[in-house]
Formats: sequence, C-alpha cells, structure tokens
Amino acid sequence: MMSNPNEFVLTLSCRDTKGIVFAVSGLLYQAGCNIIDSQQFGDVSCADSTGLFFMRVHFEAPAQLADVPTLDRLFAHVREQYGMQAQFHQQARKSRLLLMVSKFGHCLNDLLFRWQSGQLDVEIAGVVSNHPDFASLCAGYGVPFHHLPLAAGASAAAKREQELQVEAICQREAVDLVVLARYMQILSKDFCEFLAGRAINIHHSFLPSFKGAKPYYQAHERGVKLIGATAHYVTADLDEGPIIEQDVERVNHTRSPEDFTAVGRDVESVVLARAVRWHVERRVLLNGRKTVVFQ
Repeated sequence: MMSNPNEFVLTLSCRDTKGIVFAVSGLLYQAGCNIIDSQQFGDVSCADSTGLFFMRVHFEAPAQLADVPTLDRLFAHVREQYGMQAQFHQQARKSRLLLMVSKFGHCLNDLLFRWQSGQLDVEIAGVVSNHPDFASLCAGYGVPFHHLPLAAGASAAAKREQELQVEAICQREAVDLVVLARYMQILSKDFCEFLAGRAINIHHSFLPSFKGAKPYYQAHERGVKLIGATAHYVTADLDEGPIIEQDVERVNHTRSPEDFTAVGRDVESVVLARAVRWHVERRVLLNGRKTVVFQ
C-alpha cells in the first residue's frame, strides 16, 4: 500500500503545563490539517516522575504545507512558547535500517522476512557482521552484506577501527536506525554516542542473573519458569538503556535446555520486531532513563 505523502507524525515533549493539547491541535486545525490520531501522556503521577508531557499526533496536511521545513516554520511559535522538543516525520519516508549480527541469526532472519513480506515498512540498507555465516542468507533477500571481522580477543583499538567502518556505512547509506540483532560485541562509548537514540539491542531477560555462555542452559539448571526478552536503546551502560519492549513465555520442568533456547529465540525475535516497528512508526519517546511508547 502506498503511503500518503501528505500524512505526517508530530512527536513532542516538554514540561507538563496547561494548554499544550489545545495549542497543538488548534494550530493544526487552523492550518487546515486533519488529525487522524492523537495520543498524549503526562509523567507527573509519582515520586520518580520526570514532570514531562509527551504527545504523538498523526495528521494529514494540505498540499501547500506538506513538507517538513514548512511545518517546522508553522510550528515555531508553539515550540518556543512551551520549550518543546518537537519533530515532524513524513509518513511516506521509510526509515533506513542497518542490521548487525554475529553467530545467531534468528532475529536477523525474522526482521528480513517481515521486511520482505511487507510487515515491516522500512528499507534495509545492509547487514554488518563480524562473521561470514549469514552472507548467503542476505544474498537470498537481496540485501548487501558487510563482513567486518574481529579476531578473538581483539584489542580496543582494533574494535574501534571496525566500529569506524560501521559508522562510515551508516553515513554513506543515510542510516536512521541500527538494530543489534544478536550482535555479540560490546560497543565502545564513542560508538554508543554516535548511535545515541538510534540503535536498538535485544537480550534475554535473565540479565544479570545468568551471564556468559549458554544462559538458557543456566536457566534450565536453576528451574526457571519464565523465559523473557528485552529490547532497549543502546547506551554505554551495557544492557541498561531505556527499555522499549519486553515479553515472556512460560516453561516447565518437562522442557529440555534446547527447548528453553528455542523458546527464548522466538521471544527475542518477536520483542525485537515490535520495538523496531514502534520506533520507525515514531511511537517511542525517550523519557530520561525510561521510554513512553504510544501503541
């Protein structure tokens, strides 16, 4: 289905105060825009609240306003009045993704299938891996594959050199979002800062209980009853970035370690796909160490 080039999403955040919804919706109405969907949330209800207000508005603009620079100019006064962080996104413009993977390809294959079948409305700019294993899989989908090897025990300098190659790909291919689809390398602080707010990782939800190799085998040994996964934004604090989505599946004593692993990989794939879709649909707004996710 072709996207309407006149449809946009406005996302914004600012200090919570009276009149924000009226000001935003009133301005769009006066400009001749048609609001298709609108959601808002004020984080003011508990001790750790940030006091911020968040809003996502999906609307159709008249032809003479249907570009981002024009809408930015239209919105300038309201943005300044409320001290907003506000962005317009044209619905017809697809986000460009770079996928990164190591030796486990379940999340990679799931995302590629969703993309090819039209379930994930994005463009795949390429796949980066420190191993050659999934070159043929990517070729089958017609997606560029970049093998950027890292020797076992590679130095920090060698890892950073490889990251700079990834950064060059991101810039050359105008990448909007990097997805760590089970990419099993710790990213440097510099790389995390380069990717700030535009990189999503997936991991099993046993962290920090079961670290290291074969976490699902460790979980089986301890009689775990719930297997889960967490998708979050990448930060320099390993696996502690703002959480976008989580889910769990129940297991019991009749399941083998291999069963645990299979269930875990299924959950990881689904959770990561949801997080990526919500991000590219502009449904996720950062709220300090947390996120607001409009569904």
